[in-house]
Amino acid sequence: MAHSGRKSDPPAEDRQRLQRLQEILAAHKGQRHLVVLQDFPDPDAISAAYAHQFISQDHGIEADIVYCGSISHQQNLALVNLLGIKLHPFLPDTDLRGYAGAVYVDHQGTTAREIAKALERAEVPVLIVMDHHEEQYSSEAEFVDIRPVGATATMYAQYLEQGILQLDPNREEHANLATALMHGLISDTNSFLRAGAEDFGAAAFLSRYRDAEALERIMGQNKSKKTMEIIKKALENRIIAEGFSLAGIGYLRSEDRDAVPQAADFLLTEENVHTAIVFGIIQGPEQQEFVAGSLRTSKLALDPDDFLKGALGREASGTAYGGGKHSAGGFQIPVDFLAGGQSEEFRELKWQTFEARIKQRIFDKIGYDTSDTQE
Repeated sequence: MAHSGRKSDPPAEDRQRLQRLQEILAAHKGQRHLVVLQDFPDPDAISAAYAHQFISQDHGIEADIVYCGSISHQQNLALVNLLGIKLHPFLPDTDLRGYAGAVYVDHQGTTAREIAKALERAEVPVLIVMDHHEEQYSSEAEFVDIRPVGATATMYAQYLEQGILQLDPNREEHANLATALMHGLISDTNSFLRAGAEDFGAAAFLSRYRDAEALERIMGQNKSKKTMEIIKKALENRIIAEGFSLAGIGYLRSEDRDAVPQAADFLLTEENVHTAIVFGIIQGPEQQEFVAGSLRTSKLALDPDDFLKGALGREASGTAYGGGKHSAGGFQIPVDFLAGGQSEEFRELKWQTFEARIKQRIFDKIGYDTSDTQE
């Protein structure tokens, strides 16, 4: 019989996961690891990586957090600046020789391709994969935890509650950690609208340690003028078909990548729209280009992971261009040979080609006759 005030033991599966993770961390004590975020990381990824860094340090492992792209969303900037989270941009000349292993957090390598390829070239093994998206491939990592919960932050909160690291409410860094995880959880569950029982349980645990004032400051950030302009462009360019709102927004700076999912969130609020897809060509600092898009849906019967994989297909290596989770997804398609070029005419032809191809694939997927397209 359970005693009042005593936390019940976690299910056997949870105990086994916890024990296995602790064994892996103990086996790699004294090493230096790279915690890899997806390109243009979101609050869930950032907070989960922050948690993994804390846990690693407690087990005698030094961990650096790296990412490609940029941190541009106003809340993301507030998150890392206010809480002092150290993230390192990954550069072509980043030296990986000092790392004994890598950890994928909130992705499975498919949305951090440049870093994944660099790790492979440097023969740095992927040791741990922690993610809440649909499984993208069969990983050979030593420890893989992929679960259909609302956020990766939920998974790390559960590990903390199970005792992998003892949180002290009187320690500022522990309050910062709980605050970050709470923000990641809120963000990825759309303020708990898409949360499940495990997410609510994780939030209840984190609420004992989080800094409510700091969390309010992080989440109270206003959208930038540039983000508002991109949302306006998506609204002007949208095509509505069979409950889908589809908008191509042209070229974007890498600094504005986070405006794409925000625009999709906004388009989803329109009457008679159940799914919004927004995409554009992102220009990197060294002529790299790729098509990036976000999907948001309120339609329960639509699986974003299946939809994007079915509509956009896979590259030659077998890696899917898109994927997702319940109610949200994203895609990234390299421009490759056509990347770069200063001619405005060439840029416009390139955009028209990619825009037409992506729209046609999505229209084909939903069975929509483009001759009936309405603005």
